[in-house]
Amino acid sequence: MNHAVPNRGPTIDEVRAAMRKPLPGIRAHVTMAPRPRPRRPSDGTPPRRAGVLLLLYPFRRSLHLALTVRPPHLGHHAGQVSLPGGGWEEGDRSLEQTAIREAREELGVALQDLEILGSLTPLYIPPSHNLVHPFVAHIPRRPQFRPDPREVAELLEVPLWRLMDPVTRREEEWTLGGMRVRVPYYAVGQHKVWGATAIILAEFIALLTQAEGAMR
Repeated sequence: MNHAVPNRGPTIDEVRAAMRKPLPGIRAHVTMAPRPRPRRPSDGTPPRRAGVLLLLYPFRRSLHLALTVRPPHLGHHAGQVSLPGGGWEEGDRSLEQTAIREAREELGVALQDLEILGSLTPLYIPPSHNLVHPFVAHIPRRPQFRPDPREVAELLEVPLWRLMDPVTRREEEWTLGGMRVRVPYYAVGQHKVWGATAIILAEFIALLTQAEGAMR
């Protein structure tokens, strides 16, 4: 199969440069958002703040991203592919620290020499009433993953070049909440990465793709 993106994918220096560019925000989000996107009636309560980590590391000669499959007992988004992260807690100095703490707990990693490359556009998640703040980070070597089985059913190590390959993006019609919905997703092995995770990844991929086009 011929891939539009070389299997090497972007280097970490190219990712750093891309993260210094203006964020595309909703223009990228809508490309992977279900149509129509579910809404949540406002009850006046502020959304819960959360932080997630796009953790990049070198593996098999290319940058990889760690994703998790949520166990079936975890309520909202059970069984879905997600980014490591969770809700802000008392004692967290910032949402960046929330994302790092949660990633450490879920993935069972020390995250020594972690470098935060920047943040992406916050995203509101109607089903869980969360306002998610994504952070992009890099470590110079592949971690020794020991996922917490209470929070992680499966660890997915995904090369960036695969997510950037246009053939990875698919779309299907599903029934969600009794409605017929067009759902874009990234095909990663046997898994379908959709919903909030796909929407967040769409902005990151848009930044990388724009940077790659500018260097040609």
